[in-house]
Amino acid sequence: MAAHRVGLEAHPHRTFLSDFILGSQDGLVNVLGILLGVAAASTNLRLILIAALAALGAESISMGAVAYTSTAARRRFYLGEEAREMREMREVPDIERNEVREVLVGWGYTGATLERMLADLCGNAKAMLEFMMAFELRLQPVDADEPRNSGLLVLMATIAGSLVPLVPFLVLGSDLHLAVVAAVLLSAVVLFVIGWFEARTTSSSVWQNGLKMLVIGLGAGFAGFLIGHFLGAPGAL
Repeated sequence: MAAHRVGLEAHPHRTFLSDFILGSQDGLVNVLGILLGVAAASTNLRLILIAALAALGAESISMGAVAYTSTAARRRFYLGEEAREMREMREVPDIERNEVREVLVGWGYTGATLERMLADLCGNAKAMLEFMMAFELRLQPVDADEPRNSGLLVLMATIAGSLVPLVPFLVLGSDLHLAVVAAVLLSAVVLFVIGWFEARTTSSSVWQNGLKMLVIGLGAGFAGFLIGHFLGAPGAL
């Protein structure tokens, strides 16, 4: 029964975590900075909302496209290196065998144990290829559907993150000062939760990671506020 439970144990997917954080943090921080900057420069709610919505649309599409193209490029690179490694295994097998040996020696294997492991690996072409890709070239495979999934996840996470500071302006827009305060507070909470989620997934410090995410995000938003404040029209926030 214990073995069955271990076999079903779920592990976080590296790209899911990084894509989620990339999209949600970028969308939130970008729109928060624009909202604070424009609100500091103008009291025109319509102008503020147009700027934020334009940023939401452009940023989400841009981030999703970048995630798609960069992941697709990683897949093409991996497949190219895999093909090269397979060719070298056929054409210069002794060199490839020595490269496997070097990795195993670096792990501390010697003597009969080293030779047995070397023979087992080099006797299985698939195992040898995956071993070389992972431990000589230090590359991880990219599934065929990963570029699409990555692009969609980053797109949706960016939209969701962008809506966080925008909602208070949609709800409380008649009181611009209150909307700004609510946007900052709500953004601070969500940024901390994003850091908390990352910390729980990666087993790092929840408070340290949450506060780090909060400080980075609000710092970027404050930069937008300062620009709008010093370059904006008199009488704004």
